[in-house]
Amino acid sequence: MSENFIPLSKPSLQGNELKYVTEAIETEWVSTAGPFIQSFEENTADYVNSTGAVAVQNGTSGLHIALEVIGTGREDEVIVPTLTFIAAVNPVKYCGAEPVFMDCDDSLCLDPNKLEKFFEKECEFSKGILRNKATKKQIKAIVVVHVFGNMADMESILEVAEKYNLPVIEDATEAIGTYYKKGKHQGRYAGTMGTFGVFSFNGNKIMTTGGGGMIVSNDNELLAQARHLITQAKSDPLYYTHDQVGYNYRMTNLQAALGLAQLEQLESFIETKSINYSHYQEAIKKIPGLELFSFRSSIRPNYWFYAIKVQSEYGLTRRELIDSLEQEKIQARPIWDLIHHQQPYKNAQAYEIEKAPIYLNLIVNIPCSSDLSSRDVERVNVCLAKLNEPTEMGSDQY
Repeated sequence: MSENFIPLSKPSLQGNELKYVTEAIETEWVSTAGPFIQSFEENTADYVNSTGAVAVQNGTSGLHIALEVIGTGREDEVIVPTLTFIAAVNPVKYCGAEPVFMDCDDSLCLDPNKLEKFFEKECEFSKGILRNKATKKQIKAIVVVHVFGNMADMESILEVAEKYNLPVIEDATEAIGTYYKKGKHQGRYAGTMGTFGVFSFNGNKIMTTGGGGMIVSNDNELLAQARHLITQAKSDPLYYTHDQVGYNYRMTNLQAALGLAQLEQLESFIETKSINYSHYQEAIKKIPGLELFSFRSSIRPNYWFYAIKVQSEYGLTRRELIDSLEQEKIQARPIWDLIHHQQPYKNAQAYEIEKAPIYLNLIVNIPCSSDLSSRDVERVNVCLAKLNEPTEMGSDQY
């Protein structure tokens, strides 16, 4: 019997999704107004314990609005990681600003030590403003990405940011549900420690609205500004008076209906992902040359993506492993190529990028869907072990 295809990450739609979406259709609230939007915003804010939330089209638009609200412009620079999806960086250019690329630490997230070193050695801090010595431009903000549902070292990053009077925008698009379980920020969720946090509900995320995102903050005034900008900056919605350039970045009521049903199941998704992670871990630790990437011990992660490090002892390269799994109908993916290598950013400043290139050549993501069955996990594990086994004809036969 032919085996089924195991995708990398697909949504699980087994809750109230159909019920809520049907209600939105039957009441004809299908566009960018309707009760599900407000409910989804309120319930998300309650879940992560933030002051409020603003639903948007996607995570990218949320990051763009966050940068706009803090006043990012053409004379500014924004600190960004190079090891991330490009959507974390492009909004900097939407604002006319320039990114400055930082290395990752061993969590795959932005390295706070190099961040501080860059500020100390390459910048000038005067009258509350930090400027890049080389360009004379103001460093406007730090964008931190919580990679694969891990948590960046927020304690250290926030200390550096406070020292230099910089807002932090948390790209928590992969990390809804991740929180500190101990330490200075115990109980605080990814996305709620910076000036803004942004979540994504793309189809491959732990919970989905098909496409969609959410901005959260503990500052009501900033949230109001964000809401104003995503609704075309209408100062008078009845007579279509606009006081600045705004954006059509609103989430639809249909999407919010889907999101509300997904949010109700988020903790069960995380539980399933945690169990599957443990099953992977138990099997992979027995395979020479493979290591399942770990999460910070101080956090409860959401286990969004499972990443394995493929080292020379395994016998296959990263590319060969991905290709071999594809032949077994198992989808796997490499980590993103470094953003400062991408064509639009080849002339951007990149500071002491050392670890990111190493991880670029090691990391493979393996199936991690919110409803991934134990049978499928076992099948992936068997394939990973089988591909490590020597062939009948040794290398001396060639």
